[in-house]
Amino acid sequence: MSDEGKLTPQQELDAEKRFALEQEAARRAIRVATPFISVFIALLVGSLVILASGESPVAAYSAMFSGAFGGWRQIGETLLRATPLVFTGLAVSYGFRAGLFNIGAEGQLFLGGLAAAFVGLAVAGLPILVSLPIVLFAAFLAGAAWAFIPALMKARLGAHEVITTMMFTYIGRYLVSFLVNGPLRAEGSIPQTTELPVTSQLPRISDLLPFLGSSRAHTGILLGVVAALVVWLVLKYTVMGYEARAVGFNPAAAQTAGISVARTTITSLCISGGLAGLAGAAEVMGVHYRLFDQFSSGFGFTGIAVALLAKNNPFGVIAAAILFGSLSAGAGTMQLEAEVSQKVIAIIQGTIIFLVGAETIVTWAVARVRRKGGE
Repeated sequence: MSDEGKLTPQQELDAEKRFALEQEAARRAIRVATPFISVFIALLVGSLVILASGESPVAAYSAMFSGAFGGWRQIGETLLRATPLVFTGLAVSYGFRAGLFNIGAEGQLFLGGLAAAFVGLAVAGLPILVSLPIVLFAAFLAGAAWAFIPALMKARLGAHEVITTMMFTYIGRYLVSFLVNGPLRAEGSIPQTTELPVTSQLPRISDLLPFLGSSRAHTGILLGVVAALVVWLVLKYTVMGYEARAVGFNPAAAQTAGISVARTTITSLCISGGLAGLAGAAEVMGVHYRLFDQFSSGFGFTGIAVALLAKNNPFGVIAAAILFGSLSAGAGTMQLEAEVSQKVIAIIQGTIIFLVGAETIVTWAVARVRRKGGE
């Protein structure tokens, strides 16, 4: 400090830098904390609903936690329900990174399941180490192909992907319904395909880890972890990932820098669709072992919430998928032991989605609390 008690120009510059760094650190902290705060507020809202129904929130949440993590079998059930959400969450988040809102993951999931069932039956007789990669690759290609036309319309005609992918979701669902009730229907009263051979089925984790007992969790969750790692590596270290992020951040600037926005749009949406197709394969190959009408309970749409909650981080997608998987797995126990309707779970999920989507509200509330704390 100078003799007159004033800061020197260098000291003022250092102070401004420190202030800017502190502000940036605070913003990052709020971004990281927002999903946790959203979940906490959603649980509080759920508590009010449970209280209004005359039940105890503590008993209800204890039952839900027990149903989701109370033992190896319950943990396995949570992982089972989280598996398709990992893939659909990755699908939506990859699209988000490229500035694309792939709302049609549900339809791409159905086409992935269809390809898994068709190819899985076709490769019967091959060794499992050969048939499994073939079936999974076919499901990825089917999901990618189902996203190709909306991607082409987006890149060449400017058609908004929210509309086109949504319409393709309806087409995909009803196409699968038609095939399962018609050309691909196996004998019997239930409209479904023939059961896949063992060599086209994903092994259960309990076969590898016997202490999991009767858990239905399958190795699809391990494939989901590998997919998250691959997506992270692609986005962070490859030219394709860099171009996707650049287009998602600022398409005009990316075009000026020599990046083909049209090619990147098509590539990114097809990769997104391929990841959603793997979700369908996981359900067909790991849970049902056959394709039947409406085999998905909205995993593609829940994947949007998973991606939002994870802030499009591939590893965050795994955590968010497990959260939603645990809510689903624990809902039944909560209903049985605490006599709380599963609709409460739907309210909690909806509140989480609302608060994550309306991030500004949470950010504003946190900033208010911080200012009051500093006064």
